[in-house]
Amino acid sequence: MAQDMAALAAELTAMAAADHRMSAEANSDDPARQLAWRRLTAVHGDRLGEIMDAHGWPTAELVGEEAARAAWLIAQHADRQLDIQRRALKLLQGAVSAGSAGPRELAFLRDRMLVNEGGKQICGTQIAGVRDGVPVPWPCAEPERVDELRAEAGIEPFDEYVAKFAPS
Repeated sequence: MAQDMAALAAELTAMAAADHRMSAEANSDDPARQLAWRRLTAVHGDRLGEIMDAHGWPTAELVGEEAARAAWLIAQHADRQLDIQRRALKLLQGAVSAGSAGPRELAFLRDRMLVNEGGKQICGTQIAGVRDGVPVPWPCAEPERVDELRAEAGIEPFDEYVAKFAPS
């Protein structure tokens, strides 16, 4: 069993590495590159679905810290597979409740899914783009409470976060 989990951990981290290598293609001007990104995230989303079927949420206890973070990244980027994101969110919520995963990743995945479903995000983790040099977040359900909710999830204040997206 330990060998199986080591293989699963290696697979998840390899998927995340491929994701990182290709992520710039998501916003490419070249449709073929965008399509390659979409195909990669779809294949990874499908595989994450199989992993969740077999093991539940891949927690750090199960696959190690790096592979657990990789699973979260794969779920984050499954934007065209809302069924995968919903299942991942539900399983990740359970893992957070059990103390097997952190609230930060949960907050990011919840916001991402809400935005993908056309809703308002909670913690302001999703940025729609940059307009006139200023990062523009997707709408938030309670903008006046964003920093409070971010702090509860272990996320830096909103202004510090969006400053990362401003062009240099």
